[in-house]
Amino acid sequence: MATDCLFCKIVNGEIPSTKIYEDDDVIAFLDIYQTTIGHTLVVPKQHFDNFLTTNKDIMHKVMDVAQRIGQAEIAMLGAKGVNILTNVNKEAGQSIYHFHVHVIPRYSRDEGFRIEMKENPDLKKLSLPALASEIKKGL
Repeated sequence: MATDCLFCKIVNGEIPSTKIYEDDDVIAFLDIYQTTIGHTLVVPKQHFDNFLTTNKDIMHKVMDVAQRIGQAEIAMLGAKGVNILTNVNKEAGQSIYHFHVHVIPRYSRDEGFRIEMKENPDLKKLSLPALASEIKKGL
């Protein structure tokens, strides 16, 4: 556990949370800043900085719980869809450096929350085979 980590403090019971799920490895609780009704955070109890540094067994457990919560939000809250989201590092929007997954139920496209992926025209001439080759070198 990291002593100054907000999520470690929630895991340890030092900060209250509205829990949805808990087992030996994972805790899930409602985000205090609800993006949509039911916005949930799924967090491993063991501290890992982000998705890329998390032990694979723990990551799989977190994703299993995220899937189950998404299914429950559709079944019980009437959500029409769910965004499953994690951020890695500041440039991607990570603000708490403890791996966590957002499960964000979606009710309509007009609810004020939007994730859009748009084509970047500046990247039109990018060589996809060369890019793929570079990424493959790291695998």
